[in-house]
Order: sequence, then structure tokens, then C-alpha cells
Amino acid sequence: MKKKIIIGTRKSKLALIYAKIAKKKILKIKSKFGITSVEIKKITTKGDVVQNRRISDIGGKGLFTKKIEYELLSKKIDIAIHALKDIPSAESKKLSVNCFLKRNDPRDVLISRDKKKFQNLPKNSVIGTSSFRREFQLKRIRNDLTYKLIRGNVDTRIKKLKNKLYDAIILSYAGLKSLKMLNSISQVFSLSEIVPSAGQGVIALQCRKNDNKIIKLLKVINHLQTEKCANAERDVLKVLEGDCETPVGVNAKIKNKKLTLSVELFSLDGKKRFYLKSSKKLNLATLIGKELGEKIKKRSKYLYKKKR
Repeated sequence: MKKKIIIGTRKSKLALIYAKIAKKKILKIKSKFGITSVEIKKITTKGDVVQNRRISDIGGKGLFTKKIEYELLSKKIDIAIHALKDIPSAESKKLSVNCFLKRNDPRDVLISRDKKKFQNLPKNSVIGTSSFRREFQLKRIRNDLTYKLIRGNVDTRIKKLKNKLYDAIILSYAGLKSLKMLNSISQVFSLSEIVPSAGQGVIALQCRKNDNKIIKLLKVINHLQTEKCANAERDVLKVLEGDCETPVGVNAKIKNKKLTLSVELFSLDGKKRFYLKSSKKLNLATLIGKELGEKIKKRSKYLYKKKR
């Protein structure tokens, strides 16, 4: 094992918090693997630079991961840190996402300028979101509001809200909790109101597939329950060939030795909704994501994808 381990991450405040959590976990077991130090390398991705257009218009989900993965493949870093929801469903063949830190709360939240709840927002209020999924889910609750694109990190989005460019914005609970900004939340949506994005609230660690020493290291800090949920959710995405434009929510929960998976999929225009839920005993749940993905894919008649 190398004496110095280099972790690659985006430069955002939130990404650096995730990297520091991973670094702390690795330092706790460093003597087992002969590690003397762990360094964090900040990497600027295209997604961090271009913040005025939809992600789908400038290259898709890989915008936040490609540059970091390049550094990993070039052996300039040993481990890459990602928010799991940012990793494309079609993963790099030479890299492995094989370590998941314990999941944070996956729910979505509302932040409004005057702390109004979603149901109490005035008609035609402007709601900021960068996600078709969130937009379509919220339109089912209230279609008398205006949904408008918002990009940028958490601080940037809240600043836009304060500057009255929006009346409310939708963010993830996990990000706000990590940034110690929970007091800014106006409302937390239940998992039945809004099924979150696959992998939301999960920090994923990625390494080279042939780096057996790092793989062994990551296995020690991996959170098994989170891994099972994350894999089930991502299996749905892989079946759907999901990308950043795919309006789909996927959430897995483990309770009483059972894994329950919920999938909510919309047509590209948001007018048709498809929902499936399934539970299996944990020891039999390996294929639940693929099975549910195939079922909802068939039921939707591919209305969630652009015609080629």
C-alpha cells in the first residue's frame, strides 16, 4: 500500500465536507494498511464552471465526475469522492464504485423566502429546481406554480432566492444537513410525496478496478446496508438507461430484514406517471432493482425517453 493516499473531489463546500468525512474514516484505519497520510486534491469539473444551463444541455451527469475519473485513471489520485446521484448509470469499465458511506437522509426539502409551506405558496409563485423529476412530482401536488431552472451550489441557490429571483427552491436534506443549514428549511417532503433521486444522500468512493490494495481498504469502511440500497436503486437506472434528463425517482429502504424499493417514473412531458413498489427479504433482494426496472420500463412504453 502507498504511504500517502490522495483523495480527489470537487471544489464545492459540500464536496469538501464529503471528502473530509472519507479522509477521517481512512485515517482511523491507516495503521492497518501502512498509510502515513491522506491528502485531499480539489478538482474543478465542467459542471462547476457552467452553471447557467441545464446539465442535459452541456453533457449530462458526467459533468461532475469525468474530470475526477480522468485523474483517477491517470493515477494522479487514488480515490474519487462523489455524491452517488451524480455518477452516470453507465459506469467506467476500468473504475469501480465499491464503497458507500452510511446514508444521510434522502428526502427533498423546500426553502421559501418567508418560510411558507408548499401548499401555502401564492398562485404563480416561482419555484427553482434543476430537476425534471422534482418539477413533475411537485406539479402533481400543485400545477398552479411556475417551475424555473436553477443551477449552482447550495449557497448560490439560496442567494438567488434571497435576491427574489425565486419564491422558493427545492434542495436535498442531506446537503443542507452536511452544511449545517437545516434551520433554513421551510418544509421536508415525505418519501411518499417525492420519491428522491437514486443514490440521493449517499457518498460514494471510487477506485481503479485493478487497485486491489485500495479495494481492500475501502471494503473496511463500506456501509453494507447503504451498499445494498444504493445498488438496488442504481440497478433500476441501469435498466432504464437513465441519465440526467430521465424523470425518475428511486428509493430503497431496509427494515426488519426486508428491502423495499419504490420507483416513480414520468413521461418526458410529465403528463403520465408510473409507480411501482416491491419488498423482498434481504437475502433474496439482489435482483429487485433489475426486476422492478424491467417492469416499469415495460409499463411506461418508453415514454420517458427521447425518440432516437
